[in-house]
Amino acid sequence: MPTYAYACKDCDHAFDIVQSFSDSSLTECPECKGALRKKFNSVGVVFKGSGFYRTDSRDAKGSTVSAAPASPAAPAAPAAAPATAAAAS
Repeated sequence: MPTYAYACKDCDHAFDIVQSFSDSSLTECPECKGALRKKFNSVGVVFKGSGFYRTDSRDAKGSTVSAAPASPAAPAAPAAAPATAAAAS
């Protein structure tokens, strides 16, 4: 069961309590009977290691899209045309 932190809006009394997920939030301060607010903290989860990135589950050779053949062919043709025109003049 998770531990929740509460703070009183009136008397600033702060406390932690273990509650089930199905339990409703507390609304009354045990000290002064004032209104409570639930405090939220940062989550203590850090994803380290392999398996958490998009590329971790893919094969380098298993890609269906190949950009390598199209890329060298396109620059080679324009580069060759100006060279032959310069050589002809």
